[in-house]
Amino acid sequence: MIRALGMMSGTSLDGVDAAIIETDGVRIGSFGRSAYRAYSDNEAAVLHGALGQWQDGEGVAEAAAISQASHAALAHDFPEAELIGYHGQTLAHDPHGRGTHQAGDGAALARAVGRRVVWDFRSEDVRQGGEGAPLAPFFHWACADWAVGQGHLRPMPVAFLNLGGVGNITWVDPAATAPEAPGACLAFDTGPANAPINDLVRARLRQVRDEGGRLAARGSADHAVIDAFLRHPYFDRQPPKSLDRDDFAALSQAVQHLTDADAAATLVAAVAASVSAGFRWLPSPPESLLVCGGGRHNAAVMAALEQVLPCRVMPVEAAGLDGDMLEAQAFGWLAARVALGLSTSGPATTGSPGLVCGGRISRPL
Repeated sequence: MIRALGMMSGTSLDGVDAAIIETDGVRIGSFGRSAYRAYSDNEAAVLHGALGQWQDGEGVAEAAAISQASHAALAHDFPEAELIGYHGQTLAHDPHGRGTHQAGDGAALARAVGRRVVWDFRSEDVRQGGEGAPLAPFFHWACADWAVGQGHLRPMPVAFLNLGGVGNITWVDPAATAPEAPGACLAFDTGPANAPINDLVRARLRQVRDEGGRLAARGSADHAVIDAFLRHPYFDRQPPKSLDRDDFAALSQAVQHLTDADAAATLVAAVAASVSAGFRWLPSPPESLLVCGGGRHNAAVMAALEQVLPCRVMPVEAAGLDGDMLEAQAFGWLAARVALGLSTSGPATTGSPGLVCGGRISRPL
């Protein structure tokens, strides 16, 4: 077993998650300690200012320095980790154009913490013709396999919905022999999730998020905005498929004329509508939808999902998992797979033509 520390800073730009996982690169042995480091207002402002920028863009060097320093500070608190999975900070994602850009230098992080670092997880998948995202699906299979073994789930297909800045769904069959086996996984980005909601309350109310969905609960969704949103061609594209944080910028513009509460309610309805639209692509109806990421703390989002979906909707904690740390754990598990030369993505998760082992390994000097 490898004891790996996974670290993740998502497009919601609230902070860094870090979590220990023990794995042989296929199955989960155990989950270990975890921690969270919030970004300061200044750090968040720098990261927001660099969104959409490529490697040579304005503010990228500053954003990369913040990413490296914040991750190093957390990594020092986990001396037991043999290996670190460092996702970096996604600033731009255009897999069929300029590629994908995660700011942060894993080699510099390896020197800073004195341990091996696996990083740049997405570039190889994009180079081989894949979407480069989502990357957690193989790990979701491992989670379902673990939850079945613990008696939390039945050995039947389930779906994981991660609600970060962007939403992504993974349909998994835990009865498959491995995550890369035919029919084990199907994954794709569903649409916008927390990012437009967070951006709305940040701009209007100077708050980080709509805590608990209380603002949205006071409003009413504008169905004309939702109808126009669902006409976006993305929803008719067959998966695998992925999104950039700002691919649905028109949605944020479309709610500008609404009150704060109605705008928040409309953005919540858009999250649920996009997930519902994605269900048409799943191989079979899942027994349950297990929701992870920050969006599961938004009661308005969870209620909207329950209203429109044809299956049980529950937080991943119902399966014995940690929804706040699942993405961080995923990159620890993926780091172990890279170290062992195993695949991290494939045709059914990113659309790559074959199985891909993505990620670079940097060793401390």
